[in-house]
Amino acid sequence: MILEKGSKLLFIGDSITDCDRTKPVGEGSSDDLGKGYVAFVEGLLRSVYPERQIRVVNMGISGHTVRDLKARWPTDVMAQKPDWVSIMIGINDVWRQFDSPFHKEKHVYIDEYEETLRQLVTETKPFVTGIILMTPFFIESNENDPMRRTMDQYGNVVKRLAKETNCLIIDTQAAFDQVLKTLHSTSLAWDRVHPDTAGHMVIARAFLNQIGFDWKKSF
Repeated sequence: MILEKGSKLLFIGDSITDCDRTKPVGEGSSDDLGKGYVAFVEGLLRSVYPERQIRVVNMGISGHTVRDLKARWPTDVMAQKPDWVSIMIGINDVWRQFDSPFHKEKHVYIDEYEETLRQLVTETKPFVTGIILMTPFFIESNENDPMRRTMDQYGNVVKRLAKETNCLIIDTQAAFDQVLKTLHSTSLAWDRVHPDTAGHMVIARAFLNQIGFDWKKSF
């Protein structure tokens, strides 16, 4: 497992990360970390790897885009002095283009998305042990759905950036696609965006698998 003893792992993103976490800093009890995948990851790390004493911080804010992340990066990431940073952003960057088509000022198109995310990653890498990039997702099995197709394009940006900057990549869309072979999207998220408990567990499992979590580890 790649997280060393005493590591501070900070998650940042939108509502999928936020999940009613404590403001201004989500850290402490499980309630402080919200009700989603961040809390699941922390609970499993603390229960299976207690000797590592890993600190988990949730800095997600509902509704945010990569543009919003850039604005609060100095206070919500750099000032927290994390060892590892996990970034999952892009859902609202895409969604606003579909649910608010006439509000162009809310749209973050793919060029700005890539440029901003690249800037955040490259400027942060010298100050942390590592960065984990998580693709945005749309819980829809039809790859020809317009929003799914656009989300995949943003996800490809994240995967390419991870490869170019030597960051760890979590393909959350691929994780959901496996489950969608059996379950309908509405059984995981009524709006195909905000996962229920099972959906958040899909994200947490994908994250833990990628960081080398040993599911058979004994005390």
